[in-house]
Amino acid sequence: QVQLVESGGGVVQAGGSLRLSCVVSGLAFGNYAVGWARQDPGKERTLVAAHNSGTMTYYADSVKGRFTISRDDAKNTVYLQMNNLKPEDTAVYYCDADTSFGAVIGGYLARYWGQGTQVTVSS
Repeated sequence: QVQLVESGGGVVQAGGSLRLSCVVSGLAFGNYAVGWARQDPGKERTLVAAHNSGTMTYYADSVKGRFTISRDDAKNTVYLQMNNLKPEDTAVYYCDADTSFGAVIGGYLARYWGQGTQVTVSS
């Protein structure tokens, strides 16, 4: 059974930082692209950042220079370091995984998803 379990969300003031973690089990993690997407109520889920099974990364324009995605294949874990947070970053953040990097970049096309973790940035 494939599981993706996110942690690290919370409430932070604008300008602050958070680090999200996602532990993945039940699949050959090293062979999968992984990513983070976010969703506001009533809006579609959109890509935040993606990392292929090698060293390639991809970011939404809105987070470039502020967010960093990384992965630790020994721990089956993907991270999202979020700095200089803004109120518009408030959303539920989801971890996702797929053998296709393109599917993860798509923001909602990945095969496997976590349950999400809430990030709230106060002004």
